[in-house]
Amino acid sequence: MELLENNELGWHQADVEEERKQNSTPEEKIDRIESLFGEIMKELDLDLNDDSLQDTPRRVAKMYVNEIFSGLNEDNEPRISNFDNVYAYHGPLIEKNIELKSFCEHHFLPIYGVAHVGYIPNDKVVGLSKLNRIVEFFARRPQVQERLTVQIADYLQKVLGTEDVAVMIDAKHLCVEYRGVEHCGSSTITQIYRGRFEDPLEQRKFLELVK
Repeated sequence: MELLENNELGWHQADVEEERKQNSTPEEKIDRIESLFGEIMKELDLDLNDDSLQDTPRRVAKMYVNEIFSGLNEDNEPRISNFDNVYAYHGPLIEKNIELKSFCEHHFLPIYGVAHVGYIPNDKVVGLSKLNRIVEFFARRPQVQERLTVQIADYLQKVLGTEDVAVMIDAKHLCVEYRGVEHCGSSTITQIYRGRFEDPLEQRKFLELVK
């Protein structure tokens, strides 16, 4: 009985700790990451008293929270406003070569490349820059490219109110270039087609336009 109670208490403490972390402010997260990253540097026998290294844990922590992993903070979700499709345009609307910068969640090394995003409007459209911001929001977190592609497509369907979306990502992974096989010439392509873009003819049109 005592063991059961201890286990239950352990689970409760873990839940409380998890809730505390989720409710942490960005500054609190920065403080904790700074401390933990400093420990990593010490384990690597780096001298934290060195002029060029002493502020590195803080710099890395701020970079993680405020920049490269800022997409983990729901407060940074892009504000998307829909506009009436006043010109009754119902052809494909494509934003290509959207700069993509993310991080591989397996090795915490950069992913970089381009995203091509398209949709067929119904009664509503969005500002073109919002498509870029959607890509950026989901890219700025530890990712795998397949999930990133799906997340962008799901979000586009939600905010645009249309089933007809296409997303293609062509990216290089530094976890392939700098470790393991160490090949620099390859890139990874993922693509997803929904609604009318499932039609092979529409897919070919999309691929021709984003070449």
